[in-house]
Amino acid sequence: MDEIKPIVLLILSGLLFRFALVSAGQAWAKSYSQTITFMILPIITFVITKTISGNIALSLGMIGALSIVRFRHPVKSALELVIYFDLITIGIAASVRTKWAIQLILCTLLIIFFTKVVHYIYNKFNKNFYSMSFNEGNVTNVLEIVSKKKIDLIEKSEHLANYFAETNSDQHTYKLIFNNRKSLVEFKERLKNDQNIEKINIAFN
Repeated sequence: MDEIKPIVLLILSGLLFRFALVSAGQAWAKSYSQTITFMILPIITFVITKTISGNIALSLGMIGALSIVRFRHPVKSALELVIYFDLITIGIAASVRTKWAIQLILCTLLIIFFTKVVHYIYNKFNKNFYSMSFNEGNVTNVLEIVSKKKIDLIEKSEHLANYFAETNSDQHTYKLIFNNRKSLVEFKERLKNDQNIEKINIAFN
């Protein structure tokens, strides 16, 4: 029971940091990858510290083991790197004290499913708990729209990921990303009567 309090504090502190950064205009902190990372990374550090406390030999071995997470190929996202650290830490903690490994496993799973449930609730109100990203390895559904004029509905949408306008023409190209097909289809339906739209491309994943 004594370990639950600091773990809850660490998760809440990660969420508070995330909300503070988003409020300050740091859009990168709102992605799925960063949201999970902010909650899991403090717990990993906590488990590492608890595992190696008072054991110099073990602490040196832990440093060596964690240094394995160095890759010659670029890591797709912060979450990918954190999960690698998570898995290695679970293995080391299990060899020293199984309780810490179990707690880290449970915390990781709870955080992943918690963000999924929260995002589902946000979707019910046509909002997003986190933003989707093309460059973080997320599975996304893409809606590309070519229009003769600017469209306010798209310009104000939180799904808008990219916008391009031809220099010597009135053509406007919008690229929007959605985390599920249903929200993409619903958004497309809202645009079906707009006479300015010339072309619509959809990519489902």
